[in-house]
Amino acid sequence: MVDLSAIRKNHAYLAEYAAKAECAAVIKADAYGVGMREVASCLADTVQTFFVAHPEEGRQLRSYCPEKRIFVLHGFLPHQPDFMVKYGLIPVLNSLGQVRQWRDFCQKAGREHPAALQFDTGMSRFGISWEDMRDEAVKELKPVLVMSHLACADQPEDRANEEQLACFLKMSAAFPGVPRSLAASSGIFLGEAYHFEMVRPGIALYGLAPQEGEKERLISAIGLEAQILQIRQIREGTRIGYGLTYKAEGAMRVATVGIGYADGVFRSFSRGGALWKGKECLPVLGRISMDSLSVDVTGTELEEGDWVTVIGQEQSFAEIARQAGTIGYEVLTALGGRFERFYREVG
Repeated sequence: MVDLSAIRKNHAYLAEYAAKAECAAVIKADAYGVGMREVASCLADTVQTFFVAHPEEGRQLRSYCPEKRIFVLHGFLPHQPDFMVKYGLIPVLNSLGQVRQWRDFCQKAGREHPAALQFDTGMSRFGISWEDMRDEAVKELKPVLVMSHLACADQPEDRANEEQLACFLKMSAAFPGVPRSLAASSGIFLGEAYHFEMVRPGIALYGLAPQEGEKERLISAIGLEAQILQIRQIREGTRIGYGLTYKAEGAMRVATVGIGYADGVFRSFSRGGALWKGKECLPVLGRISMDSLSVDVTGTELEEGDWVTVIGQEQSFAEIARQAGTIGYEVLTALGGRFERFYREVG
């Protein structure tokens, strides 16, 4: 279940937190697996600018949002400038090669088409370097936005944040008057110095608190349930699952639940993970399989066909991530296509 009202409330809170900046929305990877069409529609009244990763994502989003600004974070491939213009997509130029190709394309077309320019301020991923700034194609560029990305924004005490901020200020000074964007979800909470003219929340829209102090402010927008397929009574000493890694210490009721690692519940969640039924904790037993997992339902009244909670009030996707030794981003985007998604106005 996806709570669309929670997504709107989270965006409103982030927009208020960064009140002097435009609050865009990053809805790449099918809105982090939640559903691009539905998330874009629920934010359409308040968001003017969206970000996606690939041109094809931008084309899909354009069909839902004919009037919005859409930036493509990966820019374009050599054969795609026409594609970008056809669908009104704004490439984020990440290399000298892209800058030169876009310049040549615009010159051949006889007009300037909008583009953003990304700086590499220390992450060594996307963006042009300080040395690249001397290139004539960069000097001639008239970007509609300059941007960069923070490597350690979820660690406020890390000095890399201040170092990247200083580098961004230096590089963006070469484009006076051009709007700037540095902060994504975690970066927003580093404070006003990181907000500039635009912030770009993504995962925070769905309730993942990038910093501990924001847990109370952001609302989880995701709920996930799975069905009990089988319940059996086992004896002391009985082993469970692949590798027979779990051995019952006494007589138990064990439920087989129809969800597994093909659905985004990682095998590592076997170590200390649990599902829930109301306030009843149902520990995972043994290894998680591709399509199923086992939980302890001893002492409960659960029966075959009942639904149990994977993600909900008792356990957010961020908490599942911690138990599985990963990050909330990976859990959310890994939720498989076999789930039926329900969109509701809960709040």
